[in-house]
Amino acid sequence: MSVHRPMGIETEYGLIEPGNPDANPMVLSAHVVAAYASHPGSAGRGGHVRWDYAGEDPLADARGFRLDRAAAHPSQLTDDPDAPAPAADDGAASSPGVRTTHVRRPSEAEAALPTAHNAVLSNGARLYVDHAHPEYSSPEVTNPLDAVRWDRAGELVMRGAMDALREVPTLPDVVLYKNNVDGKGAAYGTHENYLVDRSVNFGDIIRYLTPFFVTRPIFCGAGRVGIGQRSQTPGFQMSQRADYVENDVGLETTFNRPIINTRDEPHADADRFRRLHVIGGDANLFDVSTYLKMGTTSLVLWLLESGAVPMALDALMIANPVGETWDVSHDTTLTHRLTLSDGREMTALEIQREYLAVVADAVRQAAPAAGVDPATADVVERWGGVLDRLATDPASAAAEVEWVAKKQLLEGMRRRESLPWDHPKLQAFDLQWADLRPERSIVGRLAAAGRVERLLPDADVAAAEHTPPADTRAWFRGQVVARYPGQVAGASWESVVLDVPENEHLVRVPMNDPLRGTRAHVGALLERSATAAELLENLTAPPVS
Repeated sequence: MSVHRPMGIETEYGLIEPGNPDANPMVLSAHVVAAYASHPGSAGRGGHVRWDYAGEDPLADARGFRLDRAAAHPSQLTDDPDAPAPAADDGAASSPGVRTTHVRRPSEAEAALPTAHNAVLSNGARLYVDHAHPEYSSPEVTNPLDAVRWDRAGELVMRGAMDALREVPTLPDVVLYKNNVDGKGAAYGTHENYLVDRSVNFGDIIRYLTPFFVTRPIFCGAGRVGIGQRSQTPGFQMSQRADYVENDVGLETTFNRPIINTRDEPHADADRFRRLHVIGGDANLFDVSTYLKMGTTSLVLWLLESGAVPMALDALMIANPVGETWDVSHDTTLTHRLTLSDGREMTALEIQREYLAVVADAVRQAAPAAGVDPATADVVERWGGVLDRLATDPASAAAEVEWVAKKQLLEGMRRRESLPWDHPKLQAFDLQWADLRPERSIVGRLAAAGRVERLLPDADVAAAEHTPPADTRAWFRGQVVARYPGQVAGASWESVVLDVPENEHLVRVPMNDPLRGTRAHVGALLERSATAAELLENLTAPPVS
């Protein structure tokens, strides 16, 4: 019983080149990635390490089939099989230690291809170009507070990239935004990832997570000016992503977006885990919104893993989940009543309170003697507290719930200047809210004034920009990238490929278990390995009996 599990957040950032509306976003994104990884002061940032696509399978569907490659939309082919990433051969290390795999060296032509689109960072994260956006994929963490820590570290990474670009007169000046929409019809994602026990029936995930995801924007929505995908209707809503939800269940992520994504690509031992890939959440700048988004979802998943889901949750099935996703987001009064499959009606607050009651009761029953671990207890308490504040006086939750704070400031502007919701000043404010430049950041000013509840001091977040989580395999990935520059030929979530010059082949070190490769597990081994060759020798040495 715990909120703890491997989890992480991927965020695509919006970007513009001021004064150049026709700038190619893919080129700008490549400049962002290259600038951060190549900056002269980038020691400890990581570098241009090729992504190791071995083991990626984006067309596998959790419903038990695989989408034919010829039928897939190009945006779904994230495995990039034609990329110059190393390809495994039949050789394998025979040592009784770690079972490494031989990998062919890339040809001269492959090695000459640019790697500016991808960087594996020293904090274990991935920074790369995803379609037309720079994306920061956080390292794996084990709890919601660390999810906040390394998600905010991604904001520092992006600020560092902007600073590096400004220092080179020949490169474009790029401004980055942590949001999800451009107000003109385009949306870009903030995806959450949670490892779930493979024994959980995927049908149960669909059944019990759908009402939860439809209603959770009441505490984790980032807020948005405009209703509809193209903001065609004036107004304000809770969620940036809600209007782009178009399907109940599906494999897609960039079109026909579902509430429940079915990609079955665990990036871990597939016999033990599945990865729940959540694509409907917002990019949050408020700590508590991110914390509750990750923590409450993890607790509902724990409930499913426990195999003891009470009948109370069966009664929460929604008749029209897609339509209600839109309606919940559009109703900032929190009074909209969703129609359930049995004909009853409930508000989003009431549905969330049902989930809270069920989870809190299950937590108490699961730990009657040892008690509840502090992280789990804190998520349950905060969940209840925020729901209570939203029910009695939503304004009292402004330091915790992002959409509430944004709406308060926008309403103040509207009153002072008699502005309609479609006024350009309000749209500009909405964009500036997500602006990562410190001198322009509205959220930064609010935080400095004590109007945003910060769960972590700035120093902790700054350390996370360069340091990986100590309790997941991200520690090994980040440390290897930082310690052996030029000796890492590739990396991914579940492998690191070492380039030892005296070896005929490159060597892939597997990392199928997200909870191995931690500081406790490999810290001493890394300390006594001055080179990649020594690391490989120590990794594959027979265990000492």
